[in-house]
Amino acid sequence: MRWLVVGGGAREHAIALALGRAEAEVVVASANANPGLDRLAVAHARVDPNDGAKVAQFARAQGVGGAVIGPEAPLAAGVADALRAARIPTVGPGRAAAQIESSKRFCRDLLQRRGVSGQPRWAAPSTVEEVDRLAASFPQPFVVKPSGLTAGKGVWVQGADFADAKEGAIYAKSILVQGGSVLFEEKLEGEEFSLMAFVTDSGVYPMPLVQDFKRALEGDRGGNTGGMGSYSQRDHLLPFVSPEDRDAALKVVEESAAALRADGLEFRGVLYGGFLLTAEGPRLLEFNARFGDPEGLNVLTLYEEGDFSDLLLGVANGTVDPTLLQFRRRATVVKYLVPPGYGGRAQAGGLLTIDEQAIENDGVHVLYGSVEAAGAGQVRLGTSRAVALVGEASAIHEASARVEAALAHVAGAYDVRHDIGTREDLAKRWEHLRRLRAPNAKPGPIPLSVAPPAAPPSSAAAPDLRLS
Repeated sequence: MRWLVVGGGAREHAIALALGRAEAEVVVASANANPGLDRLAVAHARVDPNDGAKVAQFARAQGVGGAVIGPEAPLAAGVADALRAARIPTVGPGRAAAQIESSKRFCRDLLQRRGVSGQPRWAAPSTVEEVDRLAASFPQPFVVKPSGLTAGKGVWVQGADFADAKEGAIYAKSILVQGGSVLFEEKLEGEEFSLMAFVTDSGVYPMPLVQDFKRALEGDRGGNTGGMGSYSQRDHLLPFVSPEDRDAALKVVEESAAALRADGLEFRGVLYGGFLLTAEGPRLLEFNARFGDPEGLNVLTLYEEGDFSDLLLGVANGTVDPTLLQFRRRATVVKYLVPPGYGGRAQAGGLLTIDEQAIENDGVHVLYGSVEAAGAGQVRLGTSRAVALVGEASAIHEASARVEAALAHVAGAYDVRHDIGTREDLAKRWEHLRRLRAPNAKPGPIPLSVAPPAAPPSSAAAPDLRLS
């Protein structure tokens, strides 16, 4: 079967690789030339991926049997609607349902109206005067969020991106005067995690949990980015997430999918919940309407046991065969190589020399993002995330070490977060959740195990959070 992949980043590279493992042919519609996708695709249209008419015209000309949309902007632009109008089964919601990502105001209104659990306190001022009143009355600390798409970089957090309510109000008003919409949300304390699920008429089908790292610099410092890397655990949980926590988050996703259906909005694609695990359980930070980037790189790397083409076709057509949800029991770590200064003023144009074969021999996969081919074994950096290295192992810290070893085969100037998936960072996050949930408990040894955590989140004792 021939598939259209819309988009030209590392996420789309990973989607194409997974389809290739299912012996499917791939054609690509993107504005850029991704060297990884160019090697895999039998045809490539250089078009605006947000132009539904041109994308659908290319898809018809190529005789594709299905399409999968990678980035959020084409979903918000209604590209899935154009493809479905051309009778092409498509993985990705139409414009109306994609508002669950493209409009945070729409999302919060929908979930509040339908009584979906796990929501933080929030408010949406409509005028500059309302911003001032809200900033004076909203409990501090708080978070300011543009309602529209910001590529993961528009959220400002009090204490990290602004100091006090007055400064937060200035940022909120700047969004309004530019014609945007803005939300205030309570700042919660905990650890973030991502739960992606295939959502279609027949149900909600979850994927392994992933933790993403948004800040540009080690120790979660620096500016917000699209994501510097991520990790997943062998048992498909996370070191600090118990089965009960995972089930509570899945309940939120299921209730949200039901809320969309109740409003008459068909959703056939990937619904991705960004959660914060607090002392009281998971709270929803936001929804995305597609595979995450980098989180999708973790789960797509693990999908080798089933037929990915058949799975996606089932999602596109509304009925999923649950036996196709086969993710290997391995830990994965993604680390993005980015241009120097990314997260602030990125320095584009530099060259990286990459020995792909040597990296693959180290058990690490290479996925290309914002780069251009620049000769044998070389790529030129753009302004965004350039190259993703994906390590696999039995445990998270071992996968992280494999990626670190693979960096010896990359030459050139780049930034990378070395701390993703290390023992030290895992221990810090485990201890953070332990103290939130049992602040008076004495510190104990951190078990290095992949067994699921035993203690439920409501236990008065310190939860048995396992590290792997």
